[in-house]
Amino acid sequence: MNLLDRIKTISKQKGLSLRTVNERAGLGPNAIYKWKNTSPSFDKLEKVAKVLDVTPNYLLGREDHSSNAPVDLLDGVRMYNGKPINDQEKEMIKALLDAYRKGDD
Repeated sequence: MNLLDRIKTISKQKGLSLRTVNERAGLGPNAIYKWKNTSPSFDKLEKVAKVLDVTPNYLLGREDHSSNAPVDLLDGVRMYNGKPINDQEKEMIKALLDAYRKGDD
C-alpha cells in the first residue's frame, strides 16, 4: 500500500474526506492527491499525520500500527470490585463511553 492509499484508508476510517484532511492540515488544494507521484516534505506529512492522529512513520508504512491508534482497554478488563465482568457488561460500558464522548463534540 502506498502513501496515498494509506491516507485514503485512514481518512475513510475516521469519516474524513481527503479534501477535509487537506484543509485541516493547512495544505494547498489537492496537495495530498499529488503525493501519488511526488514525495511530500516531512512537515506536510507531519501535519497530515496529526490530523489523522497517527505517526508519520505509520503513513509511510514503516510501522504496522500507529502509536496514536486507539487501544481497546476493556479487552483486558476481567473484573471490577472483585467480580467478573461478562461480555454484555463490557458492551454496556463501551456504549456509555461512546455516549460520553459524543457529548464532548
